[in-house]
Parts: sequence; C-alpha cells; structure tokens
Amino acid sequence: MNLRPHKARSVDINMTPLIDVVFLMLIFFMVSTTFDRSSRIQLELPEAGQARQEQKEERQISIVIDAEGNFYLDDEQLVNNGFATLKRALEKRVQGLQSLPPLAIVADARTSHQRVMTAMDAASQVGLVNMSFPARQREP
Repeated sequence: MNLRPHKARSVDINMTPLIDVVFLMLIFFMVSTTFDRSSRIQLELPEAGQARQEQKEERQISIVIDAEGNFYLDDEQLVNNGFATLKRALEKRVQGLQSLPPLAIVADARTSHQRVMTAMDAASQVGLVNMSFPARQREP
C-alpha cells in the first residue's frame, strides 16, 4: 500500500475580476448620480403677497445679488461689481444663442435697490427683456 502524504493545495482567489467589477460599479454610480444645483449663496428673499411658483427653465440665466451687492451670474461670482463687467458677462453668456433666454434676477431683501436697477439696465442693454424677480410667499 503506497500512501502518499497529501499536499496542501494552495487556494488562490483571482482578484482581477473582482477589481474590474468594483471599478465598473464605481463608474456606474458616478455616471448615474444626479447632482443638485443648489446655490451656496445665502440669500433672504423679499416677501410678496402673491408669489407664484415658477419652474426654472433649463436655459434660464440667473443674476444673484447678495446682501453686500455682489453679482453672481449663474452661481459664479463676477470679478467686480461694475456695470460694464456685468454687461460683458451677460453678452458672453448669450453669444451664439438663437433666441434670448429668460432672466431671473434674484436679489437679497437687504441689498440696495440700485444694485437691482444696475442688473436690470445691463440685461436690457444686452436684449434680455423677459425678466422675473423670485420672492418668497408672505406668511399670513
């Protein structure tokens, strides 16, 4: 009787397919994740008696004016708060568009009225005349 001692087999786990699956899952979740475009600018909107819900259009341009009077065009702060800078930024934003999109001027309740007028003037000189002014509903 010939008994040979059993050799211990080494069990290897091939890690390559596991790594491939992990990377595929990572790519899938990165591509399928939706990012909420929330503003990091802290604003206190003015109150209105009859504020209506307005659906934001995809092509809508927004000018945000914070309490200090700083301008933000589509959530990007402008270099300075001058009229010419805002007008140039708006011209660059609408350049090459077939039709002019609507404009939302979102101003903090504590900002000066002059800053809102500056934004309206720059927008109208560029040709943006379809303007809206979001507000929050006044509490009864």
